[in-house]
Amino acid sequence: MSETAVNASALRVVVVRDRVEWDGHVRDLGGHPLQLWGWGEVKAHGAWRPLRVRVIGADDATVGAAQILVRRLPFPFRSLSYVPRGPMLAEGADGSAVAEAIAAWARRAIAGIAISFEPQWPVGTPVRIKGSRISENDILLPRTLLIDLTQTEDELLARLSRTTRQGVRRSSRTDLVYREVTTDEDMQRCLDVYEETSRRAGFQLHDRSYYEQVYRDLGPNSALYAAFDGDDPVAFLWLAVSAATAFELYGGSNDHGRKLRANYSLKWLAITDSKRRGARTYDVNGLLNDGISDFKRSFSDHDDDVFVGTIDVPFSPVLYSLWTRLLPRAKSILRSIRSRRSGKPE
Repeated sequence: MSETAVNASALRVVVVRDRVEWDGHVRDLGGHPLQLWGWGEVKAHGAWRPLRVRVIGADDATVGAAQILVRRLPFPFRSLSYVPRGPMLAEGADGSAVAEAIAAWARRAIAGIAISFEPQWPVGTPVRIKGSRISENDILLPRTLLIDLTQTEDELLARLSRTTRQGVRRSSRTDLVYREVTTDEDMQRCLDVYEETSRRAGFQLHDRSYYEQVYRDLGPNSALYAAFDGDDPVAFLWLAVSAATAFELYGGSNDHGRKLRANYSLKWLAITDSKRRGARTYDVNGLLNDGISDFKRSFSDHDDDVFVGTIDVPFSPVLYSLWTRLLPRAKSILRSIRSRRSGKPE
C-alpha cells in the first residue's frame, strides 16, 4: 500500500446519504462489494444500521470512504461499529490517517465501545492508527485467495491445478447447463439446494427472507450462477460484485450436483463471467484448513493472500476490555442455542 503521510486531523469526514453518489465513490475508489450501498441495506434488515462517510483532504478531494455498520449492544456497551473490507482509499492515500479520521468521527457521532476495521491491507502493512490494536475476534477471515482477473482466460486456465482443469472439462461434458440465474423462481430453487446443503453439512443458515433481501438489495451487483438439470438447479454459487472485486457469498450442491462434480464448471463460469463484467479481482472469501478451502486453492497457483486482520479502535478502554472478555463466551452460548434449535451437535 503506497501512501503519502497525512495528519488525520487535517481530514474532514462528511456523511453521504444518496445511493448513486455513494456507489460512485465505491466505483471510483475500487471498493469491495461489502462497501456497496446495497450490502448496507441488506444488513439494515437485521441488527445493523449502515452509515456512509466520505473523507476529504486538501482541495476538497476525496481521499477515502467507509460504509460503517453499527450494531446495537446491551447496556452498558451501547453499540459497536464495523467497517467490512474498508476503509476504501484513493490512490496514494494514507490508509492509517483515513481510518483514524473515521474513528475520531465515529467516537463523536456514534460512540459505543469501539470501531472495527477489516481493510484489504496485506499482512505486515504498518498500522499507525492512534489507540488501535489487532483484535483476536475476526468477522471476515483474513486469509483468502485473490485471483487476478486482468489475466487472459488462457492464463487463468493455466493456473488451475491439473486435477481442477480435468474437473472443469469433465463436468462441462455432462448434460448440465451452466448459466446465470435471472428469475426469482430460479433463485428460490437455488435456496432449496442451499437448505439441502446445510442439512447435509450441518451448518446454520439465515432465514430464507435474508437471502431474498440480498437478491433484491444488491440488484445488479448480485451475481448468482447455477448448474441446471432441466429446470432444476443442482449446484449454485452466489457472488457480490463491484467494479473492482467479485466476492463469493454462498454456494451449495445437492447429491446429484456433487456426483457430476458441477462445482468445477460452476466456479470456472463465475470466475470468467466476473472477468467479463469488468471485475479485476476474484475473492474466494476466506480459507481454512479444510477440503472446501483446498478446492478453492486449486483455482490458482499462488500462495494465500493474507490481510492484517481486524483493527479495533476502542472508544472506552474499560468497556472494550470487558466486551472482548465476554465475546468468546457469548459466541459459545449462541452456538449452543442454535444447535439445540436445529437438533444438530455443536
